[in-house]
Amino acid sequence: MTTQAAIYRGDQKFSVEPVTVPAPGPGEVQVDVAYCGICGTDLHIYLGHMDGRVGFERTIGHEMSGRVAALGAGVDGLTVGQPIVVRPLDHCGNCPACHAGHKHICHNLKFIGIDSDGAFQQKWNVPAHTIHALPDDLDLSHAALIEPLAVACHDVHRGKVRPGEDVLVIGGGPIGMLVAMVARDAGATVTVAEINENRLAFARDIGFATMNPKDTDVATAIHDATGGKGADVVFEVSGSQPGVELMTAAAATRGRIVMVAIHASKPQIDMFQFFWRELDLIGARVYGPEDYDQAMALLAKGVVDCTAFITDIQPLRDIQAAFKTLTENPNAMKSMIKITEVA
Repeated sequence: MTTQAAIYRGDQKFSVEPVTVPAPGPGEVQVDVAYCGICGTDLHIYLGHMDGRVGFERTIGHEMSGRVAALGAGVDGLTVGQPIVVRPLDHCGNCPACHAGHKHICHNLKFIGIDSDGAFQQKWNVPAHTIHALPDDLDLSHAALIEPLAVACHDVHRGKVRPGEDVLVIGGGPIGMLVAMVARDAGATVTVAEINENRLAFARDIGFATMNPKDTDVATAIHDATGGKGADVVFEVSGSQPGVELMTAAAATRGRIVMVAIHASKPQIDMFQFFWRELDLIGARVYGPEDYDQAMALLAKGVVDCTAFITDIQPLRDIQAAFKTLTENPNAMKSMIKITEVA
């Protein structure tokens, strides 16, 4: 079967061209992709930062929604036409992490859409274990937010956020804002620290307290706002050295710091503060099935204003322009590609 796919060619270029997609094999599901969001990792690939891993003939993309197009042998519990999303993690099942029940951080994990072809194509074959069925009444453009929202659910779960706690989110990009929304839904009082005034305005519009480190000593302000205590949980989502410095300075005694961002170089961390105030530093990577389930429930609950969060939707043929625009527009929250007419 021939279908259209956007293929990364290196040097900030995609080619949209016909490709042959075979019928789904045993244990596979073929998906008609409806929408796919552009995430930070996709931008890193576009900018050439991951060429050694991705190569120059890869169809990327993983923040998607769609419908079942065909079922491979041995796949039960799904029907053709059913709305779904894909949790794009393919684990080995044999390593120590898998045996310990941590398949999402498998030692040999393949991230579908990075290590194998992804969702910027009209038809896509994926392992059946990655499929999550959607309710029929969920808009498929909104459903494409489930993957990044699941990231936020996992982050908040790792941070053990409890009702009544004070939370600081450092970095108000798409993941940072979703973390803030999930933490607020968990009962926390949330402040967002961000240097981009447009993103600060977005955060204020949906009810968050905000601080700009360019004109505010955020650590002092957080301690003052919490009666000298500091933030019970800090999420570092900026990927910057100033963000790392702020995370220890703003944390409460025995506070929990969740490292969400992927840092391009090793940051300098004030380890003395971990000793002096018995801080916890927690890693958070991707998500498990339960995080996808929670993300779907939060969308149904209206925790995310999807219409406001989705900045723009472009057709697959314009993917090159969409990526170029996004790299030049730090104000965008979530740009999305419409792949096929299956909504």
